[in-house]
Amino acid sequence: MHFLPVNLDSFLIEPGSLDDTLALYDAVTAARHQGLLVGIEELIPAARTLLVRFTPGLTDAATLCYRIRQLPPGGDGQRQRASITLPVCYDGDDLPALAERLGLTVTQLITHHQSVCWKVAFTGFAPGFAYLASPDWQWTIPRRATPRTRIPAGSLALAGEFCGIYPQASPGGWQLIGHTGEAMWDMARPQPARLQPGDGVRFVAADRKNTISLPGPAARAEPPDTAADGEPALTIMTPGLLTSWQDGGRPGRGAMGVGISGARDNAAWRRANMLVGNPDVAALEITAGGFRARARQDVVLAVTGAPCPLTLVAAEGRFPLAMEQAFALQAGDELHIGPAQQGVCSYLALRGVRQPEPVLGSASRDILAGVGPQPLAAGEALYIDPALGCQSVAVFLAPAATLPGPTDIVSLDIVAGPRTDWFTDQALHLLTSQLWPVTEQSNRIGLRLNGEQPLARCQHQELPSEGTCMGAIQVPASGQPVLFLRDHPLTGGYPVIAAVAPHHRDLAGQIPPGCRIRFTLIRPFFPLPESENHHE
Repeated sequence: MHFLPVNLDSFLIEPGSLDDTLALYDAVTAARHQGLLVGIEELIPAARTLLVRFTPGLTDAATLCYRIRQLPPGGDGQRQRASITLPVCYDGDDLPALAERLGLTVTQLITHHQSVCWKVAFTGFAPGFAYLASPDWQWTIPRRATPRTRIPAGSLALAGEFCGIYPQASPGGWQLIGHTGEAMWDMARPQPARLQPGDGVRFVAADRKNTISLPGPAARAEPPDTAADGEPALTIMTPGLLTSWQDGGRPGRGAMGVGISGARDNAAWRRANMLVGNPDVAALEITAGGFRARARQDVVLAVTGAPCPLTLVAAEGRFPLAMEQAFALQAGDELHIGPAQQGVCSYLALRGVRQPEPVLGSASRDILAGVGPQPLAAGEALYIDPALGCQSVAVFLAPAATLPGPTDIVSLDIVAGPRTDWFTDQALHLLTSQLWPVTEQSNRIGLRLNGEQPLARCQHQELPSEGTCMGAIQVPASGQPVLFLRDHPLTGGYPVIAAVAPHHRDLAGQIPPGCRIRFTLIRPFFPLPESENHHE
């Protein structure tokens, strides 16, 4: 096995094959349950790698590498489940060009795709996204040079040795050959994922007598009957560009394709709750300002994070309010939050706020996965929960760090790996020497960068999909990096040249479009210890 650095709190293991990876995943999982591997937070299996994320205060990479090497085999990785047949329409945009590239007719490619028995090797990228493999599939399909910014839900696609179905609309670089109308991820089911590791899958052409259509956007749930809830505490008048519930996220679910998500600026979210005396509960993450709300009863609030003009609109007039301080509104007062002047996200905490219904253990909204409460809309109300267990309102907290404005240069510390050696020496020099402007196509999933010179690779083979971490700097074939943020895909098939160090993750989450990033390498690329001598 090879051990490669990913970040200061994570590393990648290359066991050698898909079966070896699944066996290693079983072995490490069993050891965790037996208390033999302390400090591991997350395991993300992929095609030929296993990503391990750990808590630095409890363990370190060298200790874990040594102990994982001593584990007995965890089995052959086989998980027998029922065979599933999926009807599909072969109408993908890439189907004709892909067939020509493989030297086949469209009919021949479809016939080959239907003739093999596929098996779910692992899940990842997004909830419900299953990587299907077959020993009878003879082609390795290249990804697109530039990923699409949006692929519709239900799209059937090929990349590398795998076949997959996009469970939700999302970005992606796979070759589209068709679509299915069956939902791959449905939270209303006892097991949300339609496909599980080990499932056998066969594809058949959809019956022309039956209409197969792509799933439409999820219908917004009707607001619950709140007649018994008492008077609302706060009613949203205007939610701005995007306002969502965010908390500390849902760690530990990466193996089923569910990312951590959570607040883009964890420190700012925690400060907002501390200022009003809340425990670490969900607060409103307001993107770029432009938010307005009306108090329906006397409330205590605080706004932290990206600085915005705060205005109290009362019967007596308009009054400025301060960021990073608790303040009170009386019933009938309005809070107006202007455009963000620096950074991206502000956090609004309401003292004693009633929490939305958690999804998989968290109230965070993951925009890539489509998991968690829907973004807030005008007319929605926030309520008070007397049982929340609030503490005293904080009078003073350490001042927040200055956040970047749209024309600033931001320095981020990075750690090399795991695929630094896939790039030329010139690319490594460019990564840290030139500035990287942040484009308007950036969001909670990641920052799309556009440098004057792209990064060139010295290894051009296809990379089997492998786990990625928050802060990963992934480089598609275009050479223009994407810096992953909170709602990033958990696996990907483009090499990661480096990752933003944990202490700069919050800062990365507050970088607005127009900013330029300068990367500073704080740890060069080197393989992790692989022997007992290194461990000692």
